[in-house]
Amino acid sequence: MRWRQGRQSSNVEDRRGRRVAGGMKIGGGATLVILLVTMLLGGDPTQVLQLIGGEPSAEGATTPAAPPDDETGRFLSAVLAMTEDVWADLFAAEGSTYRPPTLVLFSQAVESACGMGTAATGPFYCPADQTLYLDTSFFDELERMGGAGDFAQAYVVGHEVGHHVQTLLGTAGQVRRRQSGARSDTEANRLQVAMELQADCYAGVWAHHSNRRQRVLEPGDVQEGLSAAAAIGDDRLQRRAGREVTPDAFTHGSSEQRQEWLETGLTTGQPTACDTFGSGG
Repeated sequence: MRWRQGRQSSNVEDRRGRRVAGGMKIGGGATLVILLVTMLLGGDPTQVLQLIGGEPSAEGATTPAAPPDDETGRFLSAVLAMTEDVWADLFAAEGSTYRPPTLVLFSQAVESACGMGTAATGPFYCPADQTLYLDTSFFDELERMGGAGDFAQAYVVGHEVGHHVQTLLGTAGQVRRRQSGARSDTEANRLQVAMELQADCYAGVWAHHSNRRQRVLEPGDVQEGLSAAAAIGDDRLQRRAGREVTPDAFTHGSSEQRQEWLETGLTTGQPTACDTFGSGG
């Protein structure tokens, strides 16, 4: 990706290297296994976070954090800035104002308004504080699963920003209400799959417009993103965990679905094309 010519976001906090009171430490050998299990438990990582860690402390919520000054941190800050510019324009075109999220980079454990997060939970978006949380060691796991490359990493950020867009548009709240009234886990899971696939599509929408604005994509980047989407498909994760592929238990979508919806966003650049609910996911 060509990212150095762009600006850096001012909405990034670097909390890497900080110790978190009550935080959990997960050994590197166990991280991938726990990550796979966590992703298979459901699409809402906040439920898992609440089980893991309880409430955030006042100190963790108020201590300021410096912006990142390393290569990975600057890259992620540039990607976040691209999402801010694209979504600000798209919201303005509809007569609305985009409120950008904060991106918190952490290592091992972090306190959020949704509870304690760890490296094993993977990247997550907390709607309670409208913040993205990311342990950059996740990218090592993603690469081992087949999702290598800088655009693969950018896709992860774009996906989590997609969940923020869903929160701002009210989609996330509507889905949560429908899930609470669902007659079965299968029905609730299908709604969650539609949420995740729409976030994939929104990631593609962002990349489409960033490329039109700044020509950020280089040869091979799109394939990197598609490979990352495939790597974290529910069917592939279930097989990797030694389980039978069970579509009714999907919470994020199959590898094929995730690639399809990312590509839809990349091709069309239209948020309205991301109706994963009307299409049945």
